[in-house]
Amino acid sequence: MPQRLVITGRSQEPRGRFTEELRRLRSERGLSLRELAKEVGWDASLLSKMESGRTLGGPEVVQALDQFHGTPGLLVTLWEVAVADPKQFKEQYRRYMLLESEAVSLWHYGVSRPPGLLQTDAYAREALAAGGLKGKELEQQVEARIGRRELLEGADAPTFRSILSEAVLRTPLPNRGEWREQLEHLLDMSERPNITLQVLPLSTAFHGLASTAMMFLRLLDSRTVAHAENDVRGELIEDASRVERFQRTYDAVRDTALSPAESRKFVLRMLEEVTCEPST
Repeated sequence: MPQRLVITGRSQEPRGRFTEELRRLRSERGLSLRELAKEVGWDASLLSKMESGRTLGGPEVVQALDQFHGTPGLLVTLWEVAVADPKQFKEQYRRYMLLESEAVSLWHYGVSRPPGLLQTDAYAREALAAGGLKGKELEQQVEARIGRRELLEGADAPTFRSILSEAVLRTPLPNRGEWREQLEHLLDMSERPNITLQVLPLSTAFHGLASTAMMFLRLLDSRTVAHAENDVRGELIEDASRVERFQRTYDAVRDTALSPAESRKFVLRMLEEVTCEPST
């Protein structure tokens, strides 16, 4: 097959082309992000994330931008191609990733692993490799997971609470140095003002999330959606009544977890144990 001819010199990657077009159209009008936000009725921070590629946004905001710029269907088409790009995320997670990037607050419970947002590069690679990925696909997914961590950075970063089962901290990486780095990373992240980390001891009585990892996302429109995941499948839950039931279960787990201060001490003890272990 002959190599595709590049005519415009613009990005040939769907997500990159979409963000380039957003920036070009705004620049041609000489508008700041705040001015554009006022014109289209969407939050400036969301538009900023879309232009930087941190999120693709949703069809509603893209349609509003198409209408404002007088480009009927152009941005929606580019958005659809970017969302469908197989190099991004697997289909079952694609909608969830879009919602996660737009969330104003997140609540997590981890059964066996820290959330991707709190994983080091080494941990992400080990976890994805354990799931069967390898070669180029593995590297692409590691890069994608690492990129998601930007969600928790910046002045407009959402608040994030992560409750980790003690089992997470009792299941180390094969490489002791990499495991130490992961524990140190958890401690560092827990010091950020927008992040709260708690540990649920193994001695806790049986509860409704004993075999299910959860993530709750509160969105700009005040809706809350949830993502539940066990050993065999993941599910995005948008039905309000089901989300409410899971939230009540999550609240009960949070109430029995160690306080943030006690949790930090717990992770510190785990780190000390790893540091003091004799080399083999």
